[in-house]
Amino acid sequence: MKVCVTGATGFIGSHVAGLASESLGPVRVTYRDEARLDRLGGAEVEPVQADVTDRAALRRAFRGCELVFHTAGYVGSRPVDRVWEVNALAPRIAVEAAAAEGVRRVVVTSSVAGIGPAPPERPGTEDDLYRGGGLGLAYPDSKHEGESEALAAGGRLRVEVVVVNPSYVFGPAVDRHHPGETSNRLIGNYLLGRLPAVVDSETNAVDVRDVAAGHLLAAAKGVSGERYVLGGHDLHWVELIERVARLSGVSRPLVVLPRESGALARRAELLGLPSPVAGEGVLLMAQNWRYSSAKARRALGYRPRSLDRTLRDTVAWYTELIESGALGGRPPSPTSLAAGGVRLAGRVGLLSGLRLAERYTGRRFVVGG
Repeated sequence: MKVCVTGATGFIGSHVAGLASESLGPVRVTYRDEARLDRLGGAEVEPVQADVTDRAALRRAFRGCELVFHTAGYVGSRPVDRVWEVNALAPRIAVEAAAAEGVRRVVVTSSVAGIGPAPPERPGTEDDLYRGGGLGLAYPDSKHEGESEALAAGGRLRVEVVVVNPSYVFGPAVDRHHPGETSNRLIGNYLLGRLPAVVDSETNAVDVRDVAAGHLLAAAKGVSGERYVLGGHDLHWVELIERVARLSGVSRPLVVLPRESGALARRAELLGLPSPVAGEGVLLMAQNWRYSSAKARRALGYRPRSLDRTLRDTVAWYTELIESGALGGRPPSPTSLAAGGVRLAGRVGLLSGLRLAERYTGRRFVVGG
Protein backbone atom coordinates (compact mmCIF):
# COMPACT_ATOMS: atom_id res chain seq x y z
CA MET A 1 0.00 0.00 0.00
CA LYS A 2 1.40 3.40 -0.98
CA VAL A 3 1.16 5.88 1.88
CA CYS A 4 1.83 9.60 2.25
CA VAL A 5 2.38 11.47 5.51
CA THR A 6 2.03 15.25 5.65
CA GLY A 7 3.78 17.09 8.46
CA ALA A 8 6.22 14.19 8.69
CA THR A 9 9.06 16.32 10.09
CA GLY A 10 6.93 17.27 13.10
CA PHE A 11 6.80 15.51 16.46
CA ILE A 12 3.79 13.26 15.87
CA GLY A 13 4.30 13.08 12.10
CA SER A 14 7.84 11.73 12.35
CA HIS A 15 6.68 8.92 14.63
CA VAL A 16 3.77 8.12 12.32
CA ALA A 17 6.09 8.08 9.28
CA GLY A 18 8.57 5.81 11.05
CA LEU A 19 5.94 3.35 12.23
CA ALA A 20 4.16 3.36 8.85
CA SER A 21 7.42 2.63 7.03
CA GLU A 22 8.06 -0.32 9.34
CA SER A 23 4.55 -1.71 8.88
CA LEU A 24 3.63 -0.77 5.33
CA GLY A 25 6.93 -0.24 3.53
CA PRO A 26 8.57 3.00 2.31
CA VAL A 27 6.29 6.02 2.73
CA ARG A 28 6.11 9.31 0.90
CA VAL A 29 6.46 12.35 3.16
CA THR A 30 5.87 16.04 2.58
CA TYR A 31 8.18 18.72 3.91
CA ARG A 32 8.70 22.48 3.64
CA ASP A 33 12.20 22.75 5.10
CA GLU A 34 14.68 20.19 3.74
CA ALA A 35 16.92 20.67 6.79
CA ARG A 36 14.21 19.11 8.98
CA LEU A 37 14.20 15.80 7.10
CA ASP A 38 16.88 14.44 9.44
CA ARG A 39 14.20 14.45 12.17
CA LEU A 40 12.85 11.30 10.53
CA GLY A 41 15.85 9.33 11.71
CA GLY A 42 16.45 6.21 9.65
CA ALA A 43 12.90 5.81 8.36
CA GLU A 44 12.67 4.72 4.73
CA VAL A 45 10.89 7.62 3.04
CA GLU A 46 10.37 9.37 -0.28
CA PRO A 47 10.42 13.11 0.44
CA VAL A 48 8.26 15.52 -1.59
CA GLN A 49 8.40 19.26 -1.01
CA ALA A 50 4.90 20.67 -0.44
CA ASP A 51 3.16 23.28 1.65
CA VAL A 52 -0.04 21.82 3.10
CA THR A 53 -2.02 24.86 1.97
CA ASP A 54 -0.93 24.30 -1.66
CA ARG A 55 -3.53 22.04 -3.31
CA ALA A 56 -1.46 21.39 -6.44
CA ALA A 57 1.61 20.42 -4.42
CA LEU A 58 -0.44 18.04 -2.28
CA ARG A 59 -1.93 16.44 -5.38
CA ARG A 60 1.58 15.69 -6.61
CA ALA A 61 2.49 14.24 -3.22
CA PHE A 62 -0.65 12.08 -3.01
CA ARG A 63 -0.49 10.77 -6.58
CA GLY A 64 -0.61 6.98 -6.62
CA CYS A 65 -1.33 6.70 -2.87
CA GLU A 66 -4.15 4.75 -1.25
CA LEU A 67 -3.78 6.19 2.25
CA VAL A 68 -2.83 9.64 3.58
CA PHE A 69 -1.96 10.56 7.16
CA HIS A 70 -2.52 14.30 7.43
CA THR A 71 -0.52 15.00 10.59
CA ALA A 72 0.49 18.57 9.71
CA GLY A 73 -0.54 21.12 12.31
CA TYR A 74 0.54 24.33 13.99
CA VAL A 75 0.85 24.11 17.79
CA GLY A 76 0.55 27.64 19.10
CA SER A 77 -1.58 30.75 19.03
CA ARG A 78 0.57 33.20 17.04
CA PRO A 79 0.68 34.29 14.28
CA VAL A 80 -3.08 33.87 14.09
CA ASP A 81 -3.21 33.81 10.28
CA ARG A 82 -0.78 30.90 10.09
CA VAL A 83 -2.57 29.02 12.89
CA TRP A 84 -5.81 29.18 10.91
CA GLU A 85 -4.21 28.38 7.56
CA VAL A 86 -2.54 25.22 8.82
CA ASN A 87 -5.07 23.98 11.38
CA ALA A 88 -8.39 25.05 9.88
CA LEU A 89 -7.87 25.33 6.12
CA ALA A 90 -5.22 22.70 5.32
CA PRO A 91 -7.24 19.62 6.43
CA ARG A 92 -9.96 20.42 3.88
CA ILE A 93 -7.38 21.07 1.17
CA ALA A 94 -5.70 17.74 1.98
CA VAL A 95 -8.99 15.84 1.63
CA GLU A 96 -9.82 17.65 -1.61
CA ALA A 97 -6.37 16.87 -3.02
CA ALA A 98 -6.75 13.25 -1.94
CA ALA A 99 -10.13 12.99 -3.67
CA ALA A 100 -8.69 14.44 -6.88
CA GLU A 101 -5.97 11.76 -6.87
CA GLY A 102 -8.25 8.85 -6.02
CA VAL A 103 -6.94 8.32 -2.48
CA ARG A 104 -9.28 5.97 -0.63
CA ARG A 105 -8.72 7.01 3.01
CA VAL A 106 -7.35 10.03 4.93
CA VAL A 107 -6.53 9.95 8.65
CA VAL A 108 -6.59 13.52 9.97
CA THR A 109 -4.65 14.43 13.10
CA SER A 110 -6.68 16.82 15.21
CA SER A 111 -6.48 17.20 19.00
CA VAL A 112 -8.72 16.91 22.03
CA ALA A 113 -8.59 20.71 21.81
CA GLY A 114 -10.68 20.32 18.65
CA ILE A 115 -13.42 18.69 20.74
CA GLY A 116 -13.03 21.42 23.34
CA PRO A 117 -12.60 21.57 27.11
CA ALA A 118 -14.39 18.74 28.91
CA PRO A 119 -17.33 19.41 31.23
CA PRO A 120 -16.23 20.16 34.81
CA GLU A 121 -17.80 17.03 36.25
CA ARG A 122 -16.35 14.31 33.97
CA PRO A 123 -13.80 13.41 31.29
CA GLY A 124 -14.66 14.44 27.75
CA THR A 125 -15.57 12.08 24.92
CA GLU A 126 -15.82 12.16 21.12
CA ASP A 127 -19.56 12.84 21.35
CA ASP A 128 -19.28 16.09 23.29
CA LEU A 129 -20.39 19.30 21.65
CA TYR A 130 -17.60 21.83 21.16
CA ARG A 131 -17.28 23.97 24.29
CA GLY A 132 -14.39 26.23 23.33
CA GLY A 133 -16.18 28.79 21.18
CA GLY A 134 -16.61 31.41 23.88
CA LEU A 135 -12.99 31.36 25.02
CA GLY A 136 -11.54 33.06 21.96
CA LEU A 137 -8.57 30.69 21.79
CA ALA A 138 -7.02 30.35 18.34
CA TYR A 139 -5.63 26.84 18.73
CA PRO A 140 -8.79 24.97 19.87
CA ASP A 141 -11.02 26.97 17.52
CA SER A 142 -8.79 26.28 14.52
CA LYS A 143 -8.44 22.56 15.30
CA HIS A 144 -12.21 22.22 15.66
CA GLU A 145 -12.79 24.01 12.37
CA GLY A 146 -10.16 21.89 10.62
CA GLU A 147 -11.56 18.52 11.59
CA SER A 148 -15.12 19.65 10.83
CA GLU A 149 -14.09 20.83 7.37
CA ALA A 150 -12.16 17.62 6.68
CA LEU A 151 -15.12 15.43 7.63
CA ALA A 152 -17.49 17.53 5.54
CA ALA A 153 -15.16 17.36 2.53
CA GLY A 154 -14.86 13.60 2.92
CA GLY A 155 -18.62 13.20 2.90
CA ARG A 156 -19.00 15.49 -0.10
CA LEU A 157 -16.22 13.89 -2.15
CA ARG A 158 -16.65 10.27 -1.02
CA VAL A 159 -13.26 9.97 0.65
CA GLU A 160 -13.07 7.95 3.86
CA VAL A 161 -11.98 10.44 6.52
CA VAL A 162 -11.12 9.29 10.03
CA VAL A 163 -10.13 11.86 12.68
CA VAL A 164 -7.83 11.11 15.62
CA ASN A 165 -7.67 13.43 18.64
CA PRO A 166 -4.46 13.07 20.68
CA SER A 167 -4.37 14.56 24.17
CA TYR A 168 -1.25 16.26 25.66
CA VAL A 169 1.66 14.43 24.00
CA PHE A 170 4.98 13.58 25.66
CA GLY A 171 7.81 11.20 24.81
CA PRO A 172 11.17 11.35 23.01
CA ALA A 173 11.60 12.56 19.45
CA VAL A 174 12.57 10.15 16.67
CA ASP A 175 15.88 11.99 16.31
CA ARG A 176 17.03 12.41 19.90
CA HIS A 177 19.50 15.16 18.95
CA HIS A 178 16.69 17.69 18.40
CA PRO A 179 14.84 19.53 21.17
CA GLY A 180 11.18 18.69 21.59
CA GLU A 181 8.13 20.35 20.23
CA THR A 182 5.79 22.53 22.28
CA SER A 183 4.23 19.84 24.49
CA ASN A 184 7.55 18.38 25.67
CA ARG A 185 9.00 21.78 26.42
CA LEU A 186 7.04 21.91 29.66
CA ILE A 187 9.25 19.10 31.00
CA GLY A 188 12.35 20.56 29.39
CA ASN A 189 11.70 23.99 30.88
CA TYR A 190 11.13 22.45 34.31
CA LEU A 191 14.45 20.59 34.17
CA LEU A 192 16.23 23.75 32.98
CA GLY A 193 14.67 25.91 35.69
CA ARG A 194 12.71 27.97 33.17
CA LEU A 195 9.18 27.07 34.31
CA PRO A 196 7.72 29.43 36.94
CA ALA A 197 4.21 28.05 37.43
CA VAL A 198 1.49 25.58 36.55
CA VAL A 199 -2.27 25.97 36.79
CA ASP A 200 -4.38 24.04 39.29
CA SER A 201 -6.29 22.13 36.62
CA GLU A 202 -6.34 18.77 34.85
CA THR A 203 -4.98 17.30 31.67
CA ASN A 204 -4.57 13.95 29.93
CA ALA A 205 -1.02 12.86 29.11
CA VAL A 206 -0.15 10.35 26.38
CA ASP A 207 2.99 8.94 24.80
CA VAL A 208 3.78 10.02 21.24
CA ARG A 209 4.63 6.41 20.34
CA ASP A 210 1.14 5.31 21.40
CA VAL A 211 -0.38 8.16 19.40
CA ALA A 212 1.53 6.97 16.32
CA ALA A 213 0.29 3.42 16.85
CA GLY A 214 -3.22 4.83 17.23
CA HIS A 215 -2.94 6.47 13.82
CA LEU A 216 -2.19 3.13 12.17
CA LEU A 217 -5.03 1.47 14.07
CA ALA A 218 -7.39 4.22 12.90
CA ALA A 219 -6.24 3.68 9.31
CA ALA A 220 -6.91 -0.06 9.55
CA LYS A 221 -10.02 -0.19 11.74
CA GLY A 222 -11.48 3.31 12.07
CA VAL A 223 -14.96 4.03 10.73
CA SER A 224 -15.18 6.77 8.12
CA GLY A 225 -16.73 9.92 9.52
CA GLU A 226 -15.79 9.07 13.12
CA ARG A 227 -13.20 10.52 15.47
CA TYR A 228 -11.18 8.72 18.13
CA VAL A 229 -9.52 10.20 21.21
CA LEU A 230 -5.93 8.95 21.55
CA GLY A 231 -5.28 9.71 25.20
CA GLY A 232 -3.45 8.14 28.07
CA HIS A 233 -3.84 9.15 31.70
CA ASP A 234 -5.89 11.85 33.45
CA LEU A 235 -4.04 13.82 36.11
CA HIS A 236 -3.54 17.29 37.57
CA TRP A 237 -0.68 19.43 36.29
CA VAL A 238 0.64 19.51 39.86
CA GLU A 239 0.79 15.71 39.92
CA LEU A 240 2.59 15.67 36.58
CA ILE A 241 5.29 18.03 37.89
CA GLU A 242 5.63 15.97 41.07
CA ARG A 243 6.12 12.81 38.98
CA VAL A 244 8.75 14.53 36.81
CA ALA A 245 10.55 15.73 39.94
CA ARG A 246 10.56 12.21 41.39
CA LEU A 247 11.73 10.54 38.18
CA SER A 248 14.41 13.14 37.42
CA GLY A 249 15.66 13.86 40.93
CA VAL A 250 15.26 17.59 40.14
CA SER A 251 13.18 19.56 42.63
CA ARG A 252 12.29 23.16 41.87
CA PRO A 253 9.57 25.32 43.43
CA LEU A 254 6.71 26.36 41.16
CA VAL A 255 3.75 28.58 41.91
CA VAL A 256 0.37 26.86 41.48
CA LEU A 257 -1.99 29.33 39.85
CA PRO A 258 -5.75 29.02 40.46
CA ARG A 259 -7.97 28.23 37.48
CA GLU A 260 -9.28 31.78 37.55
CA SER A 261 -5.83 33.07 36.66
CA GLY A 262 -6.37 31.89 33.08
CA ALA A 263 -9.12 34.40 32.40
CA LEU A 264 -7.20 37.14 34.22
CA ALA A 265 -4.00 36.48 32.26
CA ARG A 266 -5.94 36.47 29.00
CA ARG A 267 -7.61 39.79 29.88
CA ALA A 268 -4.26 41.33 30.75
CA GLU A 269 -2.83 40.12 27.45
CA LEU A 270 -5.71 41.67 25.50
CA LEU A 271 -5.15 44.95 27.36
CA GLY A 272 -1.46 44.90 26.45
CA LEU A 273 -0.29 44.62 30.06
CA PRO A 274 3.15 43.05 30.65
CA SER A 275 3.15 39.44 31.81
CA PRO A 276 5.88 36.77 32.12
CA VAL A 277 3.56 34.13 30.64
CA ALA A 278 1.31 34.09 27.57
CA GLY A 279 -2.29 34.76 28.55
CA GLU A 280 -3.69 32.33 25.99
CA GLY A 281 -1.38 29.59 27.23
CA VAL A 282 -2.50 30.05 30.85
CA LEU A 283 -6.17 30.10 29.85
CA LEU A 284 -5.69 26.97 27.77
CA MET A 285 -3.96 25.17 30.67
CA ALA A 286 -6.74 26.26 33.05
CA GLN A 287 -9.39 24.19 31.23
CA ASN A 288 -10.42 20.64 32.05
CA TRP A 289 -8.63 18.43 29.51
CA ARG A 290 -9.48 15.06 31.07
CA TYR A 291 -10.49 12.76 28.23
CA SER A 292 -11.61 9.16 27.84
CA SER A 293 -10.03 6.87 25.23
CA ALA A 294 -12.65 4.15 25.79
CA LYS A 295 -13.91 4.36 22.21
CA ALA A 296 -10.42 3.90 20.72
CA ARG A 297 -9.71 1.04 23.13
CA ARG A 298 -12.96 -0.70 22.23
CA ALA A 299 -13.08 -0.08 18.48
CA LEU A 300 -9.40 0.06 17.53
CA GLY A 301 -7.63 -2.03 20.15
CA TYR A 302 -5.71 1.07 21.30
CA ARG A 303 -3.57 0.53 24.42
CA PRO A 304 -1.45 3.37 25.88
CA ARG A 305 1.59 2.55 28.02
CA SER A 306 2.09 3.61 31.64
CA LEU A 307 2.53 7.29 32.41
CA ASP A 308 5.72 6.78 34.41
CA ARG A 309 7.32 4.99 31.46
CA THR A 310 6.49 7.91 29.19
CA LEU A 311 7.75 10.52 31.63
CA ARG A 312 10.89 8.52 32.44
CA ASP A 313 11.77 8.28 28.74
CA THR A 314 11.05 11.99 28.22
CA VAL A 315 13.20 13.00 31.19
CA ALA A 316 16.06 10.75 30.01
CA TRP A 317 15.92 12.27 26.53
CA TYR A 318 15.90 15.86 27.83
CA THR A 319 18.73 15.06 30.22
CA GLU A 320 20.78 13.89 27.22
CA LEU A 321 20.02 17.16 25.41
CA ILE A 322 20.97 19.26 28.44
CA GLU A 323 24.22 17.36 29.04
CA SER A 324 25.19 17.63 25.35
CA GLY A 325 24.69 21.40 25.41
CA ALA A 326 21.97 21.26 22.76
CA LEU A 327 19.69 23.46 24.89
CA GLY A 328 22.32 25.95 26.02
CA GLY A 329 22.93 29.49 24.88
CA ARG A 330 19.34 30.68 24.92
CA PRO A 331 18.89 34.26 26.17
CA PRO A 332 16.75 34.85 29.26
CA SER A 333 13.03 35.12 28.58
CA PRO A 334 10.30 36.69 30.75
CA THR A 335 9.24 33.15 31.71
CA SER A 336 12.73 32.04 32.73
CA LEU A 337 13.25 35.27 34.70
CA ALA A 338 9.96 34.65 36.51
CA ALA A 339 11.12 31.09 37.29
CA GLY A 340 14.32 32.50 38.75
CA GLY A 341 12.25 34.86 40.86
CA VAL A 342 10.23 31.97 42.27
CA ARG A 343 13.41 30.09 43.22
CA LEU A 344 14.82 33.20 44.89
CA ALA A 345 11.57 33.64 46.82
CA GLY A 346 11.90 30.05 47.99
CA ARG A 347 15.48 30.53 49.17
CA VAL A 348 14.65 33.61 51.26
CA GLY A 349 11.53 32.06 52.77
CA LEU A 350 8.89 34.08 50.93
CA LEU A 351 7.05 30.95 49.80
CA SER A 352 6.52 29.74 53.37
CA GLY A 353 3.47 31.99 53.68
CA LEU A 354 1.89 30.33 50.67
CA ARG A 355 2.63 26.88 52.09
CA LEU A 356 1.01 27.92 55.38
CA ALA A 357 -2.05 29.19 53.52
CA GLU A 358 -2.47 25.75 51.95
CA ARG A 359 -3.35 24.30 55.35
CA TYR A 360 -6.25 26.71 55.83
CA THR A 361 -7.63 26.88 52.30
CA GLY A 362 -7.20 23.29 51.15
CA ARG A 363 -5.67 24.58 47.89
CA ARG A 364 -2.18 24.12 46.49
CA PHE A 365 -0.14 27.29 46.02
CA VAL A 366 3.36 25.86 45.69
CA VAL A 367 4.71 22.60 44.30
CA GLY A 368 8.25 21.29 44.59
CA GLY A 369 11.31 22.85 46.10
